[in-house]
Amino acid sequence: QVQLVESGGGLVQPGGSLRLSCAASGSIASIYFMGWYRQAPGKERELVAGINSGGFTNYADSVRGRFTISRDIAKNTVYLQMNSLKPEDTAVYYCKRIQRGATYWGQGTQVTVSS
Repeated sequence: QVQLVESGGGLVQPGGSLRLSCAASGSIASIYFMGWYRQAPGKERELVAGINSGGFTNYADSVRGRFTISRDIAKNTVYLQMNSLKPEDTAVYYCKRIQRGATYWGQGTQVTVSS
């Protein structure tokens, strides 16, 4: 069983930065995909950034150039570095992992961008 725990969310002013972390318990074998999603009030959950087993990354158009996803396999952790944050980035951010045919989600961490 894989458990994902996000951390690093909080309140930040526009233009600021945050780094989210998603630490996983359990095996690191056969990880197919790791990614970050977000859900703002009244909106559907959307993909923010993802990284697959080959290390290829993809980003939502709205965050490309501002956010960077990375992983530390030894630490079983995936990160999301968020720079130049905007009020529209405000949402609950969720970590997702697809491993051995199963999908796992973290509990979410709130990111609020406001002055």
